[in-house]
Amino acid sequence: MQHLEGVTRPQQYRALTLSTLAFTTCFAVWTIFSIIGVQIQQDLGLSETQFGILVATPILTGSISRIFLGIWTEQFGGRRVFSLLMLITAACVFMLSYVESYAMFLVAALGVGLAGGSFIVGIAYTSYWFEKEKQGTALGIFGAGNAGAAVTNFAAPFLLVALGWEQTAVVYAIVLTVVAVGFWVFSKEDPLTLSRRGQGGKSTSTREQLEPLKHLQVWRFALYYFFVFGAFVALASYLPRYYVGAYDVSIAVAGTLAALYTLPASVFRALGGWMSDRYGARAIMYLTFIASLVCLFFLAYPETSYVIQGKEGEIAFTMILPLWAVVVLTVLLGFFMSLGKAAVYKHIPVYYPENVGSVGGLVGMIGGLGGFFLPIMFGAVLDITGIWTSSYMVLFVLVAVSLAWMHGAIRRMERQRVPELGEERYRYLPEIQGPAEQYAERRRTQKTEE
Repeated sequence: MQHLEGVTRPQQYRALTLSTLAFTTCFAVWTIFSIIGVQIQQDLGLSETQFGILVATPILTGSISRIFLGIWTEQFGGRRVFSLLMLITAACVFMLSYVESYAMFLVAALGVGLAGGSFIVGIAYTSYWFEKEKQGTALGIFGAGNAGAAVTNFAAPFLLVALGWEQTAVVYAIVLTVVAVGFWVFSKEDPLTLSRRGQGGKSTSTREQLEPLKHLQVWRFALYYFFVFGAFVALASYLPRYYVGAYDVSIAVAGTLAALYTLPASVFRALGGWMSDRYGARAIMYLTFIASLVCLFFLAYPETSYVIQGKEGEIAFTMILPLWAVVVLTVLLGFFMSLGKAAVYKHIPVYYPENVGSVGGLVGMIGGLGGFFLPIMFGAVLDITGIWTSSYMVLFVLVAVSLAWMHGAIRRMERQRVPELGEERYRYLPEIQGPAEQYAERRRTQKTEE
């Protein structure tokens, strides 16, 4: 990569540190309604569906904004877009403290949601600082900024109790403003943007940036992200309400338990990036989907009473997951989702090195829409069924469909690229070690030797 000539490791690490810090702060702001929303629900007497809409509204803005924020980052540079985005969002968060009606809460939530668009800005900005073989790890570290949700789940309940939700919003606005100013002062423009400016070339047009979106492969990546990221955001917002309602714990305890889910679902994204570099993104996606299915099967199982006929009469018993088991399973679920989030974004700078902003923006937008639709669906299904574990049932079906689609698509690609693989009795993952053609050649050589 010619634009990386002269770029030093300290410069790369500084860019990665600043972008990760900024994204962590933005993500904490983006999920603020997961905590203050519980108090707002009680104050306004909202139904579960109305609460789901309130929590999901910031996710909508953060998702849709990613597509054009990604394009603007390509055109104007991540340093400018990131700094301006944080300042605008801080103003919206501050205005939240003056809102009183449910309708105005929804309007204010749309502005707060801009914080979620910071993800694609940081992805593009960070990726341009690193070589291709280091991008998976670097983007995994950046993506660990999802831990901002854990920051909110840990800290916001105490701010809520001490200051009330209005002043909690003010505190968040001040912190975001400070981070925005600090990012502008200490960061530098990414080397690719500087290279384009130095050569006097024009920025890539919007039409050219959107060109790769016609590929079905891009939309398949978006489907994966709908679960690994969208469901993560949905659960990060929904779990405090779930714990309060299903297990009758306080909001402080519920926030802490939810943070135990969001923390591994965030920080281990760096590990997922390294594993994707080392073993291949496809293998990590298989691991993510299969492990998630197992966790969700147990989480989705509702409290059930059985009466069976024994040798000496009827035997009655009840099956229910205790709170500690639910917490353990959600922590495991979050861990595997964090690996999957890194694996999805490992694909993008490799397949679309000149279109990270637009392709990553689309994938991030679709994933973020999962964070918008799923909390609403959780609330609606809960209102309809009255079963607290119904949210996990929804996710179980989503993962099952995603895994089936991914595996079917991979098998079709293998047969199209290397027809000999269709004759194999066993199914392999050629992406783990190299191109499918190289793998097929090794298999033919092994057969000859045998």
